Amino acid sequence: VIPDVIGFRLTGALREGSTATDLVLAVTEQLRRKGVVGKFVEFFGPALEHLPLPDRATIANMAPEYGATTGFFPIDRETLGYLRLTGRSPEHIALVEAYAKEQGLWHNAEAPAPAFTDVVELDLSTVEPCVAGPRRPQDRIALSAVAGNFETLLAESAGRTAPKGGAARQSARSAAEGEVPVPRRDFRLGHGHVVIAAITSCTNTSNPSAMVAAGLLARNAVQRGLRTRPWVKTSLAPGSQVVTDYLRAAELQPYLDALGFHLVGYGCTTCIGNSGPLDSEIARTIEENGLIAAAVLSGNRNFEGRIHPQVRANYLASPPLVVAYALAGSVRLDIARDALGTGTDGKPVYLRDIWPSNREVRETIDGILRPEMFAQRYADVFRGEEQWQALRAPAGLTFDWDEASTYVRRPPYFDEMPETPPPIGDICGARALAVLGDSVTTDHISPAGSIKKDSPAGAYLLAHGVPPAEFNSYGSRRGNHEVMVRGTFANIRLRNEMVPERSGGFTRHMPDGAILPIYDAAMRYREEGVPLVVIAGKEYGTGSSRDWAAKGTRLLGVRAVIAESFERIHRSNLVGMGVLPLQFPEGVSRRTLRIDGRETFSITGLRNGIRPGMKVHLVVHRADGTEASVPLRCRIDTANEARYYAHGGILPYVLRHMR
Repeated sequence: VIPDVIGFRLTGALREGSTATDLVLAVTEQLRRKGVVGKFVEFFGPALEHLPLPDRATIANMAPEYGATTGFFPIDRETLGYLRLTGRSPEHIALVEAYAKEQGLWHNAEAPAPAFTDVVELDLSTVEPCVAGPRRPQDRIALSAVAGNFETLLAESAGRTAPKGGAARQSARSAAEGEVPVPRRDFRLGHGHVVIAAITSCTNTSNPSAMVAAGLLARNAVQRGLRTRPWVKTSLAPGSQVVTDYLRAAELQPYLDALGFHLVGYGCTTCIGNSGPLDSEIARTIEENGLIAAAVLSGNRNFEGRIHPQVRANYLASPPLVVAYALAGSVRLDIARDALGTGTDGKPVYLRDIWPSNREVRETIDGILRPEMFAQRYADVFRGEEQWQALRAPAGLTFDWDEASTYVRRPPYFDEMPETPPPIGDICGARALAVLGDSVTTDHISPAGSIKKDSPAGAYLLAHGVPPAEFNSYGSRRGNHEVMVRGTFANIRLRNEMVPERSGGFTRHMPDGAILPIYDAAMRYREEGVPLVVIAGKEYGTGSSRDWAAKGTRLLGVRAVIAESFERIHRSNLVGMGVLPLQFPEGVSRRTLRIDGRETFSITGLRNGIRPGMKVHLVVHRADGTEASVPLRCRIDTANEARYYAHGGILPYVLRHMR
């Protein structure tokens, strides 16, 4: 399929106080509103003349968040400057330049704009400091509106109308009235308190301007006498050891350390739910009082249940704003206007007092960042640490499966696989495993974060002799399908409309109506020989390319997902696992068909073979004896995808072609 290519024209320049993170959140909001699922986005325009490559990378790497297949920038002198800075050889740089020019890919100010399917535009000078949240990266909020946004969330959770304007500010000011003491701790906790402030290793922490700004702000805060609030769990997890090098070279790491932003490692942490547990008394206070706690992180994604199970409001922000919120301690404080704290001189300290200027950030970077840093750090990047070198590597050409392992087990994808794929049949008598709404993300579907003791995955580990202290995370056990399938659709914030009285991974087994964990219900349906479908709304599968969102769906016995629209990556992954994505026609949905989960479903028109974009027929057999019939569009979009599906997925397809 040849995609549409949307041109995104950038003009102007970022104003004082705005960061690359603010820019990328504005771009994400605008492109989500435009609708670029399945499309390419190329950024161009006069702003490229002074837009640094790390800022471009920050924008491009958010493509899954704004829904595009890819976001990219042209090759120009800024590209060559980055290659030079990061220690590439002169011969390599010359080759890149010569190749780009020969292929017509070189960009300069005089180059004509490419022909695009459509064009959107953003003036960088209009970008203001902001965050995104509390549940989705495209929900941008101006910094001055964060406190009001949280008041709205708080009101919605209580089933009342949110205060507006001055009333909202007064509500935030009087928030202390609702705070409760934390046992054995010298502070109180309330709604909106920031319990996690994390600079974590997504694109933002690979951007020197953002990281240096965070360090400078920390320095200024410490010098004025400010300290992190005691209930905030802070962490610094860069994506590269070079970040450590230049923060130390600029003498900024000690100030981050003073505020609790100690180096905890390199790689994905809080953004994927690996922040670790909260202080036990803080966690208990949140649970017992039903508090809506907040997290502020410099990650890419903040979908429900992803960051931490006890934190319901999660905001994406630039690294310096993460530090600022650690000082403020609450998202109910309007940090654009209100004081962050009191300095050693007894006077209030405001964000504007400690925010570094763009010029200071730029001069600091120019004074510390050198090609040698990258060359030295990456000279032996594949060698690994001593612990890695000490690991014993097994011999042989194939993996020796350990049946006792609870981390890596032989998956069942090829069990009883015939030499040739069986004919495709219609799906008859299916039940709904879940009936879901709009914007169900791969984080709602795929296991992530910690494993709860009372979950099906926890029960499995306990049965195999693993104590709760050694459960680790779903991510660490992704090589064990038994754990992962038990965690599929187990997100604590999932809302299955079949069980409106409960949130989390539960469903109603039919026809007896028993409420069960989704895994347990799926296994009961398997014993009964009942095929399964998932019914959903718009934008099904938004978020990152989580392979287990498709693998787990398949292993639960789901034959088809029927949605109003799909996110491209997850739709493709479903096909790759042999799960049929089907789309309702415009104006038809689970609501118009009055689907509540008590129905059975028949999908016909498959037995004659799958063709890209073909129509199939859905019959909904309701519990009251009535029926509804509707055509569905098969979202197998290419001939290759049709071949993968005919083989039961891409894994059997590859194996059969290896023989």
